[in-house]
Amino acid sequence: MTVWICRTCAVEHADTEAPPEICEICSDERQWVPATGQSWTTIDELRELGHLVAVHEVEPGLLGLVVEPHVGIGQQALLACTPDGNVLWDPIGYVDDDAVRQVRRAGEVVAIAASHPHMFGAQVEWSRALGGVPVLVNQSDARWLAREDDAVRYWSGTVSPVPDVVIHQIGGHFPGNAVAVWTGEDGTGVLLCGDTVGPNPDRATVAFMRSYPNRVPLSGAVAQRVARDILELDFDRIYGNFGNAIPREGRAAVRRSADRHAAWVRGDHDHLT
Repeated sequence: MTVWICRTCAVEHADTEAPPEICEICSDERQWVPATGQSWTTIDELRELGHLVAVHEVEPGLLGLVVEPHVGIGQQALLACTPDGNVLWDPIGYVDDDAVRQVRRAGEVVAIAASHPHMFGAQVEWSRALGGVPVLVNQSDARWLAREDDAVRYWSGTVSPVPDVVIHQIGGHFPGNAVAVWTGEDGTGVLLCGDTVGPNPDRATVAFMRSYPNRVPLSGAVAQRVARDILELDFDRIYGNFGNAIPREGRAAVRRSADRHAAWVRGDHDHLT
């Protein structure tokens, strides 16, 4: 079976005799198509080119997976480990046998979930490599699913594949944008945010964006709504999808950042420009 992988976002597409003409995810205003045009690759081609999945510990019980060299957007997938099974979050767009062995070694994967369509990656291919585990797709973003499969399970609102991982629909970047709260080994809530909010390089604030690459902000009202819903959750640390993180006081960072974002887009600080 040919699994077509968009070279720009690394989201898998259905098996067809020829690749699709466009990747709808990349042609949307939140993403981009290169000046050279739409192009495709396959898992086999990436393997032949020498791509590998590197697995490392982010913190005890939380593993990070990245493709080297990067494929597509280049996100870091997170494997949240719990006594009742593990959850693969924001799956990368490439799979190899060694990565599957390392993931299995950490325990049984019981679900795969993405924070939003840009992070679908090769989620069905990962599911098949791990024995057909459920792929959780938010119903509000179903139209962006480019590869249907029996493993796909639609959800809305809140879903908890295991007791120590609860996934919440927050919206904003996409209507179905989600965050996951994982209970770390120290008993502390850890927010896996994808880019529902984006942890900034200062490690103390987050961004609220409709499009990160095209620099389109969310409105102040939506930023406040997203913050309000996230602040109903119990967490301290925050991990984004590119190795970006807020190591402590994540709730204060979300609150402070939403207020700052709303003030700037409202014009409160125009005298400084």
